[in-house]
Amino acid sequence: MSRIGKQPIPLPEGVKVDIQTDKLVFRGEKGSLTSPLLPGITAKIEEKELILERENDLPQTRSFHGLNRTLASNCCVGVSKGFSRQLEIVGVGYRAKIEKNRLELNLGYSKPVIYTIPKDIEIVVEKPTQITVKGIDKQRVGQESHIIRSFRPPEPYKLKGIRYSGERLIKKERKAGVVGA
Repeated sequence: MSRIGKQPIPLPEGVKVDIQTDKLVFRGEKGSLTSPLLPGITAKIEEKELILERENDLPQTRSFHGLNRTLASNCCVGVSKGFSRQLEIVGVGYRAKIEKNRLELNLGYSKPVIYTIPKDIEIVVEKPTQITVKGIDKQRVGQESHIIRSFRPPEPYKLKGIRYSGERLIKKERKAGVVGA
C-alpha cells in the first residue's frame, strides 16, 4: 500500500467534508476548496478522520492514491489555517509597497514593476524588503510567489533580487579574466 495514501487525514474542528462521486468539497472558516476524487479511489469519514482507499493494485491507481490523499490534506489545512510564503528583496534601492489592489516593486529597472493582486490571494508588505503571500490554496500561493520572484530572480554574482525566505543560494566567483574589478 502507498505509505502516504494509507495515512488518515485528521479533520480539524470546524472543517466539513462533502463526499461526492468525483470530488471532495471542504468547507471551513477561511472558505471552501474542492479536491478531485481520482478514478479507483474511494473516500469515507470515520471518527473525525478522512480515509482514502483504492479499489485495486494497478500501478496507475497506486500512484493516484498518494496524490489524492496529499491534495485532500492540502485542502483540509487550507480551509482551516491557510498557507503563506515569504519573499525577501535583496539589493540597494530594491523595495516593495502596496497601493490599492496593486503591488509596486522597484527592482532596479527604469520603471517600477506593477503587479495586480488576484482576488483569492492576500499580499502583505511587512517591511519594504519583505513580502508575504497568503491564501487558502497551496498551489495558488506557490504560483503567485513564483510570479513575483520571476520579476527579478537572484543573480549568481551578487545574489541581488527576490528570493524565498530561507532559500539557499550559491554565490559564483568572478570571472578569472577580469582585471581591476
